[in-house]
Amino acid sequence: MKKLLPLLLALLLIVGLSACGDNGDGDAQGGRELDFETVQLAFIHVGDPADMGYTYRQHRGTTDMMAELGIGEDQVMNFFNRAPGDVPTAILESIEWGADLIFGTSFAFESHMLEAAQEHPDIQFFHATGNQAKASGLDNMHNYFGNMSQARFLSGIAAGLRTETNVLGFVAAHPFAEVITGYTAFYLGALSVNPDVTMYVMYTNQWNDPTLEQQAAQALIDRGADVIGQHADSTATQTAAEANGVWSVGYNNDMIPAAPSAVLTSPMFDWSIYLTYAVRSVVEGSSVQPDFLAGLAEGMVLLSPLNPNTVTPDAEGYIESARAALLAGKNVFTGPIYDNEGNQLLADGEEFIEPLAAPSWAYIIQGITIIE
Repeated sequence: MKKLLPLLLALLLIVGLSACGDNGDGDAQGGRELDFETVQLAFIHVGDPADMGYTYRQHRGTTDMMAELGIGEDQVMNFFNRAPGDVPTAILESIEWGADLIFGTSFAFESHMLEAAQEHPDIQFFHATGNQAKASGLDNMHNYFGNMSQARFLSGIAAGLRTETNVLGFVAAHPFAEVITGYTAFYLGALSVNPDVTMYVMYTNQWNDPTLEQQAAQALIDRGADVIGQHADSTATQTAAEANGVWSVGYNNDMIPAAPSAVLTSPMFDWSIYLTYAVRSVVEGSSVQPDFLAGLAEGMVLLSPLNPNTVTPDAEGYIESARAALLAGKNVFTGPIYDNEGNQLLADGEEFIEPLAAPSWAYIIQGITIIE
């Protein structure tokens, strides 16, 4: 019996550990097993769905993911209209509620997300538009974004064909690389079909301020721009264009209903592509990439339907040809590209390759003028 006793104790220990381990139905998260009926998700947003732009589209991604995975409304907590300084409190409330995965959807949230990920290794954190997750080395911190340059380029083609003054305008939120990358891709798309086109850009220094967006759009129109694009959250740019009898290109959401006589099309994200991947991976116990990027091929970015009442008759053909080239591997940022002083930024055939999912092109190229 003395010889058998250690063996029996060892067997009991193995059985006990097996009972506490993963049963194969889900990943152990915070000391409990996860499945699609019990996993709890928190989302922290800079705006709210009423903007009919960025946050609307983010939230649409959430609801589409929930429908795809069978996740109930009682399993999701949303925080809307949160400034960066509000994020630590929202994270704490999410954890107290029982969140297994926490998503932050604004660039300025990242430092708070990183700090929380360090302090709570049993919770998975996901940050849209950021760039620090990969370097952090944290297994529970992730960045994600869509290759919006591809959809921006396509929408720029519609603008370049439509303009009659050969002057475009662009209402931009902040002078950040994400925004600069986007309006540069938009302009390059226009330039690909109209070598005479130029573009003015005005910053509002706010992600969502309909009053400032309307004022910037008006100032650009007063400078002669007859097609106005945007990287801002509301539909104010579109309605300003319609009020002035010019054309526009929306962002984040199909904005034709907001300005049916002005909007040509809108580049958009489908955030559900990533959210479904991330939630499914965690629940099923698979690893999630620390830095995730997907584009047209994966459906993460897309162009809303063209407005038959505003686009030129040849727009669809040009856009479909360009789409095929992008799907075949064409890089939007391919030289030669110069700045306004004539300095070569990319040589003929040279490509700019993004190092991470977050856009990082920050040069002002020839043909674009920033209006202070």
